[in-house]
Amino acid sequence: MNKTLFYLCLILLLSSCHAYKDIVYVQDAGRLAGFTDTTHCSIPDPILKQGDLLVITVNATTPEAALPFNLPLIPGQGNNTGNYDPSSGNISSAGGTGSGTLQNYLIDTQGNINFPVLGKIHAVGMTKNQLADYIVKQIHPKYIKENPIVNIRFANFKISVLGEVTRPGAFSINNEKISLFEAIALAGDLTIYGKRDNVLLIREGNDGKRQTTRIDLRDNRLINSSWFYLQQNDVLYIQPNNPKSRASGFSTAETISISVVGTLISLASLIVTLSK
Repeated sequence: MNKTLFYLCLILLLSSCHAYKDIVYVQDAGRLAGFTDTTHCSIPDPILKQGDLLVITVNATTPEAALPFNLPLIPGQGNNTGNYDPSSGNISSAGGTGSGTLQNYLIDTQGNINFPVLGKIHAVGMTKNQLADYIVKQIHPKYIKENPIVNIRFANFKISVLGEVTRPGAFSINNEKISLFEAIALAGDLTIYGKRDNVLLIREGNDGKRQTTRIDLRDNRLINSSWFYLQQNDVLYIQPNNPKSRASGFSTAETISISVVGTLISLASLIVTLSK
């Protein structure tokens, strides 16, 4: 009897250790709250791609000088991109009482935007900072004598999380910075059936070709990985584990019946073992 109980406890202990290795994120990453080896992991500046929507405003000490380089406002209520006030050269907060909403610049299939006065600018492959610097050099001092300030924001920075998560969907990111774990948190975390060692990340490259990689959320090296921070339009797919995949072939009633039968067999085996 004592040996039987000992072996049962040992089996339960081993199975719990195995479950720990299956579901815990960033294992063996250290006991400290902060990861001292991640201080040099910088946040990447997103690369501009085809289909990106940009909000670009040009500000100057003399607002009238910057006015030709800003698209006309659309009359109506403010939106999430804010309102541009030509008299002050500033963007008011969303939902404000400005005269209209900002128009967006779409990077077309050739990788260009059509900018006022300057015409077409090939923006694909640049970062926001590089595009802002380029615009400044083109308009100063040729059109504006004082050094202008160019602000650029994404109007459609979003990521999508699909598969075995609590709340799958597409999520808009206002601050244009999101990590893998923040994206998973937005989706309500993985379900118990999600494979933590085989997360698929789909990313569109600068040339329009899609890149894919498989990510192990349990790997502590993920913290310093170049894939840790997501880019605009990234897609995460959480694959179901083997038990969930097998269960998908059964109806709900069949699954319940199999579960009940399996439990009864286990209890019968335990009773027979303890009675010996």
